[in-house]
Amino acid sequence: MISAEETFDGTWPYPARYSKAPGFTYHYIDEGEPGRGRNLVLLHGEPTWGYLWRHLIGPLSKRHRVVAPDHMGFGKSATPQDRTYLAGEHVDNLEALLVDELDLRGITLVLHDWGGPIGAEFALRHPDRVDRIFATNTVLTLGLPGYEDAFAANMAESAWFRWARAAYADGSFEQILGNAGHTLTHLMLALQTVARPEIVTPTWIRAYADPFPTPAECRGVIRFPRQLVAPDPADAPPPPDPVAVAAVRAKPAMLVEGMRDTALIPRHMITAFREAYPTAPVIELADAGHFTPEDAPETLLALLEMFLQA
Repeated sequence: MISAEETFDGTWPYPARYSKAPGFTYHYIDEGEPGRGRNLVLLHGEPTWGYLWRHLIGPLSKRHRVVAPDHMGFGKSATPQDRTYLAGEHVDNLEALLVDELDLRGITLVLHDWGGPIGAEFALRHPDRVDRIFATNTVLTLGLPGYEDAFAANMAESAWFRWARAAYADGSFEQILGNAGHTLTHLMLALQTVARPEIVTPTWIRAYADPFPTPAECRGVIRFPRQLVAPDPADAPPPPDPVAVAAVRAKPAMLVEGMRDTALIPRHMITAFREAYPTAPVIELADAGHFTPEDAPETLLALLEMFLQA
């Protein structure tokens, strides 16, 4: 775990909060005045943590309540050694925080990368608590027929998944990701694409590398891609409830897509999003890669504010 006091040279000024509700030390930030504006829940993916949202949290929290948890095994959250780290377990953790502890309602989900599947499953479990979905460079797994084809096409073309399959086949997958503190930022640049390399400073590298100082603390960063590269049929979640799917599809949604993404290929992700939300707005950012909150934070913030007001 990154220490509670760590600010990464002032770039992460938000006070740490911790929940024990999921059965381990689960870090989140909670900024803004409760009851003012909307309740925004920002969910990161692989291999980031709440730091990904740092440019959005301050401006958003002036008008809204902003909650941004670190998934188990990431950021300032603990890495318990007795967990599976399957996506459903991350949803359980989120549920314990948002429902059991904070009792949040009227939630706008802001989702990136693995935040998409985790947030979508949370919405399916609690459609009454979710008002809107704002997605960026992610997929929303709602069990629709066209999703499987779109994601299979992405897996075949993606630089990240081509590497992951090859590394799993030659036995280097866990070795490389098990040393994520040394390899992670290179993988972000080479396989997922950061479109603005000038932002990659020593502080930036330290912020993303520090959650993974030892192989034991890399369980989360290994498990996310492994469940796609080497899936176990026994781990497959049950089909979603059609009534819940219809409720989630009826909510306002928006996709902002960084078009230089080489991990989640934009045309396949847009196709998958359109399967769920055929008339929802899709905004293409020509000069952004996989990490839109890093490459285009001002544009992303403006689009999110517009979406919240529409």
